[in-house]
Amino acid sequence: MALKAFFNQQLLEAGCDEAGRGCLAGPVVAAAVVLDSRKDYPELNDSKKLTARLRSSLSIMIKKEALSWGIGLATAEEIDEINILQASFLAMHRAISKLNQQPQLLLIDGNRFKPYAEIPFECIIGGDALYQSIAAASILAKTFRDELMTKAHLEFPVYAWDRNKGYPTSRHKQAIAVHGLSSLHRKSFNHGRQIKLDL
Repeated sequence: MALKAFFNQQLLEAGCDEAGRGCLAGPVVAAAVVLDSRKDYPELNDSKKLTARLRSSLSIMIKKEALSWGIGLATAEEIDEINILQASFLAMHRAISKLNQQPQLLLIDGNRFKPYAEIPFECIIGGDALYQSIAAASILAKTFRDELMTKAHLEFPVYAWDRNKGYPTSRHKQAIAVHGLSSLHRKSFNHGRQIKLDL
């Protein structure tokens, strides 16, 4: 089923989404995207439903075709300091602040948001599978974060971030149990150190 092009056709809308909330390491990354309401983007979909190759090609298209886009992040240190929910809001605010035109309505993926610059907003559960602008934001956030974690893997190869991107896979947890935490790990998260190692 094709995603909806807009929530309110009369307003300049920005879709917002984040990536990396459930990770053990690395930042949470958010994106905000204003699409051209005169165009349709039938190939857009929830980033989780797309292959890495398709996400990458769509990311290039979005950056070229969108009226405006921005990416923001909150670091692992900030996540530990203010918690992951507040850090997700912070990353979204930073992404919105980078738009070159202020939207009249924000479409937020999820059920909660912290107001930004008095811009009206709608929280939409599963919005990345419903609205094109939120799907576009999910793609930019996911591809940007994956690239960050792939680069971080070069510095910390034992955690296999090139594959798990910081998510709590068994291999990731086993590496933490053996090697401890890196400087990019979120210290406030449960890292499963109690995991039984099959060595």
